[in-house]
Amino acid sequence: MIKVEAISKQFKLYHSPADRLREIIFRRSYHKDYQVLDNISFEVHEGETLGIIGQNGAGKSTLLKILSGIVIPDSGSIHIDGKVTGLLELGTGFNSEMTGLENIYMNGTLLGITKVELEEKKQAIIDFSELGNFIDEPIKTYSSGMVMRLAFSIAIHADPTCFLVDEALSVGDAYFQQKCMRKIQEFRADGGSIIFVSHDMNAVKTLCDMAIMLDKGRNIDYGEPKEVVDFYQNMVLKKMHQGDVPVQVQVKKVEKEHMTNKSGILTGEVELVSFKICNENGEEIAYIESGNIITIVYEIKALKDLDEPHYGLMIRNNLGLSVFETNTYCMNIKTEKISKGQTVKIEWVMDFPLSPGTYSFSVGVANKGFDRGSFEEYLLQIQDLEFIKVLSNTHSILFSGIFNMRPEVKITNNEQRQERS
Repeated sequence: MIKVEAISKQFKLYHSPADRLREIIFRRSYHKDYQVLDNISFEVHEGETLGIIGQNGAGKSTLLKILSGIVIPDSGSIHIDGKVTGLLELGTGFNSEMTGLENIYMNGTLLGITKVELEEKKQAIIDFSELGNFIDEPIKTYSSGMVMRLAFSIAIHADPTCFLVDEALSVGDAYFQQKCMRKIQEFRADGGSIIFVSHDMNAVKTLCDMAIMLDKGRNIDYGEPKEVVDFYQNMVLKKMHQGDVPVQVQVKKVEKEHMTNKSGILTGEVELVSFKICNENGEEIAYIESGNIITIVYEIKALKDLDEPHYGLMIRNNLGLSVFETNTYCMNIKTEKISKGQTVKIEWVMDFPLSPGTYSFSVGVANKGFDRGSFEEYLLQIQDLEFIKVLSNTHSILFSGIFNMRPEVKITNNEQRQERS
């Protein structure tokens, strides 16, 4: 188990290296204090995974360095049962002049692996890294992906009770990333604790039991990964918004009876009047058979003049992973201006070949699109507005995954083809 209580860390920022010397000689302050972490607390139990998200400079990497013992906090306490290893910044603990094999011994020793254990695990580390003959070459000849392979292999074979994963994992090739993720899942299933820092929100929602969001060194949100990620993405949209009226981020939205407890963003310049899910006959439904036609209908009332309004839709599964999302701007649909007080109805008609399960609908309204789906004004977004249950279709093929791709299969018997010729 990991228990972190009220840890804080402050760095001194100097304008130039000479200012450090001036501060010593003249005994005056030539630096600015920068609060990297401010009163951070959390717990991670056996077999649990905690996700840490936040924008660059939020303090995520510093927190991992403190947990791994590289950086000492100014205040607070950390209790860890057992050994902590992980994949932090590439090259940490490696000597670039030494070979990969020599670095196994050196880095392994730093991680607390005894010489006897290193002899026993050496071949397993080499085999997992798949570096082959490159293991006898100096680290300085390795690509970043090769360094990541070796670093991960050593760390995971150190038999830790807690594993720290930073963005360093993202530099590897897709094949080895999947191999690492499978190993991490095995480690978790065996009771290991994981702290996972990533900008991949889908990975956080899939892998983590709980999540925290850091912003400017402070823990501003903690809870279920799906809710924390939603809050983080809403905060990002708030920063991107360029409209005159500021965006409000809401964790709980209460407007109309069927729209309670919804998270999202709004400026108060548009209003969601109604939302319903219908079958192909126009009947409002709460469930549908996989593969049938579905219609999503919602009405928007403009509370100001909108020059170029655009409307979005997102469908997510029970893990909060996006199954499908787009908007009228991304679909190259030219929309008409709407005036203050005017109401518009948006209808989405689509096939719904999703696997059985529960799915949610989120809607958005923005103004003045540019680039690839970005907007000057983010006026409204409501997440998980309504849910629908997809039932299995007895006339469909059996399949696994998210949706039915309806494959066509052709089988040709080569011997029969030769006889006919």
